[in-house]
Amino acid sequence: METETREKPSVSVGFDAAIRTVGLTRVFEGWFGRNRVVALDHLDLEVRRGEVFGLLGPNGSGKTTTLKLLLGLIFPTSGTAEVLGREPGDVQTNQRIGFLPEESYLYQFLNADETLDFYGRLFRIPRAERKRRIDDLIRMVGLEHARRRRVSGYSKGMSRRIGLAQALINDPELLLLDEPTSGLDPIGTREIKDLVLQLKARGKTVLMCSHLLADVEDVCDRIAILKTGQLQVEGVVDELLTVQDITQIRLRRLSGEALEHLKTILAERKTEVLEVSHPRSTLEELFLRIVGAAPANDTHDD
Repeated sequence: METETREKPSVSVGFDAAIRTVGLTRVFEGWFGRNRVVALDHLDLEVRRGEVFGLLGPNGSGKTTTLKLLLGLIFPTSGTAEVLGREPGDVQTNQRIGFLPEESYLYQFLNADETLDFYGRLFRIPRAERKRRIDDLIRMVGLEHARRRRVSGYSKGMSRRIGLAQALINDPELLLLDEPTSGLDPIGTREIKDLVLQLKARGKTVLMCSHLLADVEDVCDRIAILKTGQLQVEGVVDELLTVQDITQIRLRRLSGEALEHLKTILAERKTEVLEVSHPRSTLEELFLRIVGAAPANDTHDD
């Protein structure tokens, strides 16, 4: 049987931290012949207010487990976490969080307006304000043409759009997005990424899990990569992707003779140096180098 122990936080989130975890661990005890699984192993993580943070990892790395712990849906085996200065699951804190799960669980017989109205009522948003937000959000996610259509008739991409709109209905300070661009075509993906950047510009904090590395590379300020429940690397995207041991120089109007004697005559030839920098790898290359081909945890959770 699964054993859950809940510890009180022993850390305090600083002014610029929206999320902080210290030694956060979740173990799923084996039963009916299954092995004990360490889904998350002593995770130390900080997400700063106002940034877009990417949480990456292969299946079974602990991403979804981390989100569930931050939302208070499951309890840690050990370690601590704080979200917006409070313990996960706190009712007042949840009023300030928006969550888009990997699979949107929507009432299929409702249309877009009715779906957002339902969630707005759960947050006790006054009727006039609720209507204004519904109109703004439907326009924001590009569903004006289908706002009266039942959700049962939506494509996967449309379902993601209305799911994102419901995550924003309470105008949250913190957004937890699990695979936000899943099922979208390239145009829809670009629109969602632009929306994430707009939310950042409005001071929102976004924690985004995604398997689509190019999406994370485009919008995230910092990233963390998990592997078998353990944090492998964390940092600013540009710094992690810069190849520090190689220097590249961009030059204009470099003659063949100067190219042959570059090391000795560059200054003499007065060649205009446009840029001296380090080459940059891709997030896909970094991810594969960190994660490799190691087997994932034997669990259904990410």
